[in-house]
Amino acid sequence: MPRFEVKQSTKLNLTSHAGLALIGQCCQAAQVQTVMDARLPVLQGMKTSDIVKSMVGLLSLGKSDFEAIEPLRGDRFFMEALGLSKIPSSVWMRQRLDAIGAELREHTDELSLRLLERTEAPITAHKGFTCCDIDTFVMDNSATKKEEVSRTYQGIDGYTPIAAYLGNEGWNIGFELRAGKQHSAFETDYFLERVFPRIDRLVARRCPADAKVLLRMDSGFDGAHLLFMQAEEQDRWAGQGRSFDFITKWNPRKQDKAAWVQRVEAAARFVQTRPGKRVGQISVDIERAWKKIRRTFRLVVQVTERTIDKKGQRLLVPEIELQGWWTSLGEPEAEIIELYKHHGTHEQFHSEIKTDMDLERLPSGKFDTNDAIVHLASFAYNCLRLLGQLGLTGEITPIRHPAKRRRLKTVLQEIMYRAAKFSAHARRLVLDFGRGVAAHAKVFIALQERLLRAASP
Repeated sequence: MPRFEVKQSTKLNLTSHAGLALIGQCCQAAQVQTVMDARLPVLQGMKTSDIVKSMVGLLSLGKSDFEAIEPLRGDRFFMEALGLSKIPSSVWMRQRLDAIGAELREHTDELSLRLLERTEAPITAHKGFTCCDIDTFVMDNSATKKEEVSRTYQGIDGYTPIAAYLGNEGWNIGFELRAGKQHSAFETDYFLERVFPRIDRLVARRCPADAKVLLRMDSGFDGAHLLFMQAEEQDRWAGQGRSFDFITKWNPRKQDKAAWVQRVEAAARFVQTRPGKRVGQISVDIERAWKKIRRTFRLVVQVTERTIDKKGQRLLVPEIELQGWWTSLGEPEAEIIELYKHHGTHEQFHSEIKTDMDLERLPSGKFDTNDAIVHLASFAYNCLRLLGQLGLTGEITPIRHPAKRRRLKTVLQEIMYRAAKFSAHARRLVLDFGRGVAAHAKVFIALQERLLRAASP
């Protein structure tokens, strides 16, 4: 094997994360400076927008700990790319986020909304519906003494944040931290109160006038209060001549399964799918009450009865599986069930946040600070998703296989971690990608032009 001579140049300024230049332009398009400095001004010291952009820059590189900023403090490219007046130290960043975390999280969601609006981000529909998926997931923070870390429904210690994703692209329009032991439905009404206006705003500005919205949630959110909130939102949209519907999975709890089998048999809705297995689907109208108000909701129920298992073994007692979905839609039962199945796509978005962005274990011991970081991560997630949708799909993508959506890991590998030579001369900032990467340079040029147009007043 050849022996390489190792040199350290004092003249060349190289960067292994050229994609930060595009994150800086995303921040400019979202008007981070305008939003943050106007609402959280400081009398002296580092501007709030510098703290926000520094943290977003780290998160967009898949780094969530405060100490990751230290190697970048002397990096001029990091400062120029994000438009910083100063780069904070890890201690200063931690202290500032501890001090303003509770206030900061109230304003970060506005950044994502402005980014999606001003860059004209695509929000595509699934089978004619612009879907919004809401769910909780587990972030493992075991073996720590962080505030509000407790036993989760998966049997590990951590947090159970709630998130909302809009469209096939999975734009994050709500991401809030919760204690590990908190039930999915607890305080979700407050979350819906914040998410509903965001759905309305984005659909009104980024979707066709006749767009139909479909909200989907799993059985952890099966509660009368939440169903009434969704029905009231549907009424509000209908009053404007617009379409809003919902599907919430039913939690059977203490239902009599044998009684449901008889009900489906009486309706003659059973179909044998194989020897020893039959499936039946019916719709029933059920009245539910909330605070002395009563409303009738449609419940789609699927009953599966097995007398022979998949290996051919006859069962002494029939095995009965009961599933159901509350819905405002009038489509056939099979179509409702098929629409809900697509809800499972959101699990990939959870995974990307936890693994690709390395955000499973949060860096602070304080709950409010971690919640602020989660809100900033929502904006960083949308920035990365935007770069992937605009630059790594369609005709200009340097990746061979086609896709409707790229993973954040692919965005990190193909855009964020792209190496380049950085130089500043004659009031110009230059990124030189070298030979053999013409396709990637083309992506950078196209993305930069799109983001600069969005950032212009």
